Amino acid sequence: MTGLDRIIENALAEDIHTGDITTISILRDKHEIRARLVAKEPMVLAGIDVAARVFHMLDQRTLFTPLFQDGNELRGGEIIAEMLGDASMLLHGERVALNLLQRMCGVATLTARYVAAVKGTGARIVDTRKTAPGLRILDKYAVRAGGGFNHRFGLYDGVLIKENHITAAGSITVAVSRARDLIPHTMKIEVETETLAEVAEALTCGVDIIMLDNMDGPTIRTAVKMVAGRALVEASGGVNLETVREIAETGVDIISVGALTHSARAMDISMLLEGS
Repeated sequence: MTGLDRIIENALAEDIHTGDITTISILRDKHEIRARLVAKEPMVLAGIDVAARVFHMLDQRTLFTPLFQDGNELRGGEIIAEMLGDASMLLHGERVALNLLQRMCGVATLTARYVAAVKGTGARIVDTRKTAPGLRILDKYAVRAGGGFNHRFGLYDGVLIKENHITAAGSITVAVSRARDLIPHTMKIEVETETLAEVAEALTCGVDIIMLDNMDGPTIRTAVKMVAGRALVEASGGVNLETVREIAETGVDIISVGALTHSARAMDISMLLEGS
């Protein structure tokens, strides 16, 4: 079973449990019906295949026809997909499909706004690990659909030495040295810094990426000049749609935004049966 199927299976089990008592009591005979997914507001699409998979896991015979692809910009009122299938199964899957699709579209739409805000600066908008528990693969996919980029997926695929690591180790130098002794030569090391003195120490250690945590604009500019291309520079903390352009114009390479996945508003999408 794939990671996506596990997510959907758990969501369906949570919602349906022993059965959709309302649908079972009303629709006692199987019959096919047409349905459509409708965008009720402008958005960037993400998760159309996820929605399709929900209905196919309930009934493989369901015909699901997407009318747009992930990454497309939609206007309010546009039909996202059309379906033909057993009415009962469509109703069983409605809420799970919409929950996942609405969240993913929300993440993609918010990401697209950040990407548009920094256009022309050269800065990349990236996500963080501040994702909904159990939905990380979907959240991070939605960021890419919105034009953003992914930071490390989890604790296992990248070294990011943060404030608490530095405190526990005693210094940036010690923490970097210990990490370098263990990790493969192909893995990069990133260090979170809060002061220019820490930036200088990280540079001395020869790290690959320096994160500037909650620094103001002038301090970020100074840090970028200090680094002078010897490492990638990532800005993090205090980033919102009002500040992101100013941060990007300091010359940083990467801007990480936790809000992409922890504060995105679910988009308004409906499933309407034929005749509704």
